[in-house]
Amino acid sequence: MTGNTLTTSAAAPAHTPSDRPSVTQSRAARELALKRSEFELAVLLGRIRTAPDEAGGRRRVTVEEIERVRAAEGFPDSLRQQIRVVGTTEGAELMGISSARFTKLARLGLVVPVKFYLNRYRAVVWLYLAEDLRQFAEDTANAPLLSGRVATTLREQLTEGVDLRARNWRGRNTGFLLRGTEDTWERAAVVASLLDPLQVAELVPDPYERSYLNRLRPRAPGHGAPDSPAAQLTERIMTADDPDEIQWVRANLSLALAEARQDRPAPRPASGGGIPVPRSPEHGASPACDELGGLPDARQSRGLLRWMRRKRAAGT
Repeated sequence: MTGNTLTTSAAAPAHTPSDRPSVTQSRAARELALKRSEFELAVLLGRIRTAPDEAGGRRRVTVEEIERVRAAEGFPDSLRQQIRVVGTTEGAELMGISSARFTKLARLGLVVPVKFYLNRYRAVVWLYLAEDLRQFAEDTANAPLLSGRVATTLREQLTEGVDLRARNWRGRNTGFLLRGTEDTWERAAVVASLLDPLQVAELVPDPYERSYLNRLRPRAPGHGAPDSPAAQLTERIMTADDPDEIQWVRANLSLALAEARQDRPAPRPASGGGIPVPRSPEHGASPACDELGGLPDARQSRGLLRWMRRKRAAGT
C-alpha cells in the first residue's frame, strides 16, 4: 500500500529563507500546526522533507519546505487527510465491513498498519492510514475479500494463528527509515535495529562497528521507561521473530555493512578510551552499550556476548 501525508496551518513564517534557512523539527511542527506525532508520520511518509543539520544534530526542516507544504492545494485539510490514521473499528467502518473481518484482513497482511501504541492495559493497538483503507475498499479486485465467506486457504492460515501485523509494520517502517537517509552507516543501523543484540554481535564482530551502529540506531517509539514492561513489549514488536524474516534481515545487514565499510570505516579512538564523538540525541542506544560505558573493548565485548547467551538460554 502506498502512504501519503501532509498537514499544516499557521501564519507565514516570521523569518525569510535568507536569515533563517532551516528550523528544528519541533518548530516546523508548530508552524505547520501539527501535533508532534502527526509531524513525525508526515516525515516518515515523505510528505515533509527534512535536511541534515550541518552541526550534526537532529535533522531540520528548511523554510522553503515549510512554504512548499503550505502552498499545497487544500492545505491544511488535504495534508491532514493524507496522514489521518484510524484504528480497527473506524477502519472497518471506512471499508464497510465488520471489525472482525477487518482484523482478519490485517492478520493476513492484506491491510498494513502504519503505527501502533500500547493502551493502558499494555495491549497493542494498530493504526492504519485511512487513505490506504479507502483505496483498498475502492479496488474492485478486493471485493471478494470484503464480503462473503473468506477463502479456504485464508481461513486455514487464520486457524494456524497467522498474524502478520507486526512483521508488516516492521517492513513498512524500515522502508520509511531507509528512504529518509543516504548515509551508508545509518542505513546499516536501520537494518541492524531489526535484530536482537546477539545476532548483531554474530554478524558484526568488531565492537567499534557495533557501537557505531548502536549510536545511529533509529529512535524507538516512546512506550514506557527503559526496561519497563511497555518498553520490553515495544522492543519485541520492533525485533524480527520469523525465521524467514530474520534470514532476510541478516542478509541485508551483511550487504549494508559491506557498503558502509567501503564508504568509510567506523570511527575508532586514537588511543584507548571511547570515540570522542557525542551520541546523537535523535538516536537511541541499547541498554547493553550503556551498561558498558560506551564503546566496549574486546574483553567487554566477549563478556557481553556471554551475558546475552546466558539470558537467551534462560528464556528471558
